[in-house]
Amino acid sequence: MFKTLANAWKMADLRKKILFTLMIILVYRVGACITVPFISFNSLEINEYYNQYFAGLIAGRIPTFGILNILSGNAFSQATLFALGVSPYITSSIVMQLLAVAIPTLERMSRSEDGKKKINSITRVVTTGIALITSIGYYIYLRNLGAVLEKGFFYAVVIISCYCAGSSLVMWLAEKINDHGIGNGISIILFANIVSRAPSLAVEIYDMIKNKPLGGTIFSVCACLFMLFLLWFIIFITDSERRIPVQYAKKVVGRKMYGGQNTNLPIKLNMTGVMPIIFASSIMNIPQIINMFVNAKSDSWFAKFVQYCSSITVPYIIVNFVLIVAFAYFYVAISFNPTEVAGNLQKNGGSIPGIRPGKPTSDFIKKVLSRITLIGALALSVVAVLPTIIQYIVNLCVRGYMIQDFVFGGSSVIIVVGIILETVKEIETQMSMRHYKGFLE
Repeated sequence: MFKTLANAWKMADLRKKILFTLMIILVYRVGACITVPFISFNSLEINEYYNQYFAGLIAGRIPTFGILNILSGNAFSQATLFALGVSPYITSSIVMQLLAVAIPTLERMSRSEDGKKKINSITRVVTTGIALITSIGYYIYLRNLGAVLEKGFFYAVVIISCYCAGSSLVMWLAEKINDHGIGNGISIILFANIVSRAPSLAVEIYDMIKNKPLGGTIFSVCACLFMLFLLWFIIFITDSERRIPVQYAKKVVGRKMYGGQNTNLPIKLNMTGVMPIIFASSIMNIPQIINMFVNAKSDSWFAKFVQYCSSITVPYIIVNFVLIVAFAYFYVAISFNPTEVAGNLQKNGGSIPGIRPGKPTSDFIKKVLSRITLIGALALSVVAVLPTIIQYIVNLCVRGYMIQDFVFGGSSVIIVVGIILETVKEIETQMSMRHYKGFLE
């Protein structure tokens, strides 16, 4: 990886793209620190519900919006301009993927370049709509926390407009990285947000060791060793794949013979990435989001249910584990079509040895895909849930401290590793294109 980056830096055009990408990241991080008008962050810090939903300072409780806060690089918890981050754009992209499966017109559009451009335009519009709805809900929540300095229709419009504009600006910055940078704009911004939390994580660990010398030191050492193992395990499952052998029939055209090649159909072990974890986290956050608006009394059954859903308990871990497995199957079902793959193989004269073309090939691919998805989903669930289990156990030794970066450490490491591998492959592709001389030389 470092050798690839060093070689890319030696090329003038790639160096300009890397510098442009770094400049966009700098602009984004500056925007993530800009305070929205009529919002007081000091009012949030002294609020008890802020500690419950964002800081996670209550013993044994997971920050409700922890993963959203990590994905936004602390901007969500500080209510800054880029508080919504890339979440509206990611949500709209997922919605368009689901609609492309359900609506035949969008499916046909996704197969052509002009259709993809139209879908991208629709995605931008959907992103704006989702950002508007999210901004309204976010404003209501901040108002209930007492973070809004001035109340009134005009002030509400200004605050909501700022968050909508910030979300649109993030989308524009990501597209600029795609056009003039090294590509993968949304992924690069996500990577910058997660990495930017490293200093705050170091401060949290230092405070823990300072207040609980024995328990904090044991926790810190174990956490570092665990993260190294987790890093190796995630790289292993990210690069792992099941290769189905494919053989192409020989064809005689005139006096020449074509085909007869042996290749394979790769099926990745972790085909879904971090999407099932995000889906599961969204489902687990629904009770807390409802409570944001209804503000149930502390002695009511719903308030107790909300508190139970946001706590580190055995049922919480089990439900989260099951949801991740279920959403892994769901995401694979909408993103990979075995029938279409089998049809393309048959059209090109390819076949799996020992399997007849057509429906038998499709059934065989479904069978293999089901097994691979189960293994990948279990591995993904373990990566996501194991840090929570460790935090639940260690919380007895370090009572009263909750490090949300560790609780969501598996999710963060999956995102970071995936983005690094994807970006390195993109740079290697651009380098290989520049080294290719062509048939005329």
